[in-house]
Amino acid sequence: MNVKGKNYRTIWMKDQSVFMIEQNLLPFEFEIFEAKSYKDTCFGISTMIVRGAGAIGAAAAFAMAQAFLEAPGDGFLEFIIKAKKEIEDTRPTARNLFYAVDRVFEAGKISIENALKEAQKVANKDAKDSQQIGKFGSELIKDGFNIQTHCNAGWLAFVDHGTALSPIYYAHQQKKKVFVYVDETRPRSQGARLTAWELKNENIPHVIIPDNAGAFLMSQGKVDLMIVGADRIAANGDVANKIGTLEKAIVAKEYGVPFYVAAPTSTFDLNCKSGNEIVIENRSQDEVLYQTGINKNGEIEKVLVCSPGSEAINPAFDVTPAKYITGIITEKGIVKPDAVEIGRLFD
Repeated sequence: MNVKGKNYRTIWMKDQSVFMIEQNLLPFEFEIFEAKSYKDTCFGISTMIVRGAGAIGAAAAFAMAQAFLEAPGDGFLEFIIKAKKEIEDTRPTARNLFYAVDRVFEAGKISIENALKEAQKVANKDAKDSQQIGKFGSELIKDGFNIQTHCNAGWLAFVDHGTALSPIYYAHQQKKKVFVYVDETRPRSQGARLTAWELKNENIPHVIIPDNAGAFLMSQGKVDLMIVGADRIAANGDVANKIGTLEKAIVAKEYGVPFYVAAPTSTFDLNCKSGNEIVIENRSQDEVLYQTGINKNGEIEKVLVCSPGSEAINPAFDVTPAKYITGIITEKGIVKPDAVEIGRLFD
């Protein structure tokens, strides 16, 4: 992805450090965060310096590789097992995290060099899979389509290209005219801050909408297609994604708007039979009570936006049952959200 004339991946590793775009500062400032240890990388994941299913997976893979580099000769295995648990505890809902950690952990049993190579393979595969999702998903987009998104599943959420936005980018490259309705996606406003920033960089026409405006737009026939990402997909096709996705899917079905989920096969959890088994991460109430923005002096400032003294709850994800999903766009093609078709992806 091009930023200010330079191509970036969302996250990469050089020597012993992991570098990631500091997404908490976007779109106001563009900075690179350097994680010099696996604990620094864990901090980056848990505080959402890096976020999004694929980017979290790559970060977890690099963190596991860092742990192998940092492990002392005495107590090597104990150090590695402890580090693995710490990495897994950073974001419990994201399937890609566990997938990536397991791959690097197993590779590291052979050698530290092998762990490093495997971590890079995880990152490279994520970028390639996202590109393929764009190609398959673009077939759903007709010239002149209005598309709605929720949260951010663009290149910032993956190593590159993204999932939900990848088909839009590909369609744009094919010279199709597309317009995007960007859900603001409270409480952290990943749509308003990140998706809109990405689309602006790509010169794709878009507008930010309040989270509760989607039903109105669909009722007016102004949305032709909705595409979202996923953080974990159960074997039966139930999907965990950013909070608010469920209500979008219900409304889309009511008004006959095709509702697609875009995700690589690394997001599928065949050991999870249904969405009822997915652990939902609960985050700090401060993300609801406070907002961050630019003040009149051009400085980033955090302010209270809710009733002083009131408390909040902050579930980060919800689960959308398969019955509300039209199809799932993967790097292997588009499948129906049911156990049989999902199973064929892994044959």
